[in-house]
Amino acid sequence: MTIAKGFVIAAPSSGSGKTTITLALLRALRDTGLRIASGKSGPDYIDPAFHSAASGRPCLNYDAWAMSLAQLSLNATEQEKHSDVVVVEGAMGLFDGAADGSGSVAELAVHLGLPVILVVDCKSQAQSVAALVHGFLTYHPHCHIKGVILNRVGSPRHERILRRALEPLNVIVLGAFYRSKKLELPERHLGLVQASEREDLEEFLNAAGEVATESVDVPALMRLAKVLAIPARENKELTGISHLPPLGQHIAIAKDIAFAFNYEHLLSDWQKQGVTLSFFSPLANEGPLADADAIFLSGGYPELHAEQLSQAETFKRGLKSAAAAGKLIYGECGGYMVLGEALTDKSGQSHELLGLLPIETSFAKRKLHLGYRKLKVTDAAKSAGFPWLNPLGAHEFHYSTLTVKSEAPSLFDAQDAEHHDLAPMGHINGSVMGSFAHVVAERSEEWWSASS
Repeated sequence: MTIAKGFVIAAPSSGSGKTTITLALLRALRDTGLRIASGKSGPDYIDPAFHSAASGRPCLNYDAWAMSLAQLSLNATEQEKHSDVVVVEGAMGLFDGAADGSGSVAELAVHLGLPVILVVDCKSQAQSVAALVHGFLTYHPHCHIKGVILNRVGSPRHERILRRALEPLNVIVLGAFYRSKKLELPERHLGLVQASEREDLEEFLNAAGEVATESVDVPALMRLAKVLAIPARENKELTGISHLPPLGQHIAIAKDIAFAFNYEHLLSDWQKQGVTLSFFSPLANEGPLADADAIFLSGGYPELHAEQLSQAETFKRGLKSAAAAGKLIYGECGGYMVLGEALTDKSGQSHELLGLLPIETSFAKRKLHLGYRKLKVTDAAKSAGFPWLNPLGAHEFHYSTLTVKSEAPSLFDAQDAEHHDLAPMGHINGSVMGSFAHVVAERSEEWWSASS
């Protein structure tokens, strides 16, 4: 069994450029012949697709709030099996967590026993970079920052000033990325424009990899990498793992640029449980396979394709036939919206959708809903045959408003990350159910009750 090494790419704050630098390093390391695996902290769906394109291998999420420590270890165990190095990209700032303060990238790095490489945006500072880095070096006694990468450097003179300021701190400056238009990644309201929408993605990744090779001391970076600290390393059973039950034995999953938000660790785990997964594209007017016994409409960007979805008659007939046959249909966020009666886009135009849940959603007046969610399945959901019976760690992130057209049982009872009770989430109509929550992992009753 391969014993992989790894490191975490983090930053003082969001917007520091760590995703671009992570992608550049993944491609540069892959081009050296190393077997690369990557991870993304937090509940992000979009960055992992870029990681997979850069490394050529699936990217797993490491969510230190929504996942148990055992689940984090299991993900690391899975990734190290056929890898030389595991690169984990952080989310937000290094010490930023959920609203209750837990689940930071620093906590994840400590749990996995990995060193941190700090990406510092130097666009608007010179000698002050030393004060910032000094603070991060000394803030957490068990989180070890072993190297720094300077980003958005303006000139060779600027780089010299920055390096000279950092010399007294005894931290390795691994390299410097200069400001460059060719390294910019376009964004939209939920994050980056999706990898599948970038026709020039391979060209971008090759260019980024070349910059990393020229700008970063890759051998020094690999010398800083440490063996992952994973319990039960000798193929022993990890204790405390709670596997999210599959929705069925053959799950048909919507997958295209409107439905792209699936967690690789969940799909992989279901396949290991012997479940058949098939995929269909609503945007291509495809319906689920007839022999599927469950259908999963994942999140994504249906609001950008609402007119096309409203005209996808084969897709709509397939879902309505499955509902009439009593097959389990589950939708998350964007999928939940599409299960509703109508969706109003940002221009104010309403589009008729599946009508399987008594809801309408609108983007005409955007309202941000963002945060971790603790979920418990309602008795109504259990009676309807929903298989996820234990508490769930989840995340909510959307800009839509919801109108409930008629009464329907709720899918989840919910709390936020500070353990405050929220309004029940989601709805149930026969075998059709969904909510705005993206479920990350199954958790224990002890986890739910520890803060209730």
